[in-house]
Amino acid sequence: MSDPRVFFAAERTLLAWLRSGLTLMALGFVVARFGLFLTLLAPGQVEHLHSHRWLSDLLGLILVLSGAAVILCAQYNHRHYVQSLPPEDVPQLALPWLSSVLAITVALAGSLLAIDLILF
Repeated sequence: MSDPRVFFAAERTLLAWLRSGLTLMALGFVVARFGLFLTLLAPGQVEHLHSHRWLSDLLGLILVLSGAAVILCAQYNHRHYVQSLPPEDVPQLALPWLSSVLAITVALAGSLLAIDLILF
C-alpha cells in the first residue's frame, strides 16, 4: 500500500532547506552592504571604515555562497532520497521537475549575487 505522505514530507524538507539557504543569502547581502552603509553614514571617517569594510564584504560573500551551497546540497539529498523510495510511494505529479528547477534557480541567483558582491 502506497503512502504519499513520505514523499510530501521529503518535499517539505527540501522547501525548508530552500528557505534556510535564502535566509543565509539575504543575511549575507545585508552584512556585505552594511559596510557600505557605514561608509556613507560617516563621511569624516572614510579611511578608517574603508580599512574594515573588506571584512563585512568577505563575511557577506561567505554567507551568500553558503546559502547557495546549502540549497544545492539539499537538492542533491532530496533527489537521492526520492530515488530510494519505492515507486508506489512516489505520486504521479504534473510537473515532477518543478522542485529541482526551483532549487537550482535559487542557487544560481545566489551565485550571481555573490558575483555582484565581488565586482561591485
